[in-house]
Amino acid sequence: MTVVIATQLRPDRLDHLTAMYESLTRQSVPWEAVIALDGADRTRLPTPLAGDSRVCILALPRQVGAACARNLALGCVRTEFVNWADDDDEFTDDAMAVRLRTLEMTGLGWCAGYSEDLHPDGSASLWRCPTPPGRHEAGDVWTYWTRPEDTIPIGPTTILARTDLVRAAPMGGLVQGEDYMAAIGVTCLAPSLRATLSGRETSDAAGVV
Repeated sequence: MTVVIATQLRPDRLDHLTAMYESLTRQSVPWEAVIALDGADRTRLPTPLAGDSRVCILALPRQVGAACARNLALGCVRTEFVNWADDDDEFTDDAMAVRLRTLEMTGLGWCAGYSEDLHPDGSASLWRCPTPPGRHEAGDVWTYWTRPEDTIPIGPTTILARTDLVRAAPMGGLVQGEDYMAAIGVTCLAPSLRATLSGRETSDAAGVV
């Protein structure tokens, strides 16, 4: 499986990106990563990522935004399954193994889980998306997003999906929320299982950043 990460290599996020990479190295299943540098200077890439043959670097000559950078990175994915991630995310040690095993055993198109917000003091709080655990048919997930002001129905970065489904539901060019709409697109294309804890995202007192 492949993790796709778009980043501008902002100085305040480099430590988070390194932590993301370290969480990948603790996974028990084979993985690859595609890092889309959104107009960023490649020399700022943390050394551990730059030296790992499992990490493909796609250096874009100018900033195109997260949505376009992620879409372009999909062209470098060689594996059957793919997962989006932000440059301040981390995966729990069994996240990939649990979700990959689920997809291989069931033949479903995607699976997803809960996530945690990781706070500056080291504590974490579980975020439970409105979509309940269990099997969901194609098109079910969006029904849990009944009003625009409601929280999103599922965490986009917790979704592990077949690569062909992700390519069929590319991210739109929105300023914000492009990953939410891509998640809705993927979940409308194939049935799924939503059950596992997938990872953590750095947050501050005001919420996820």
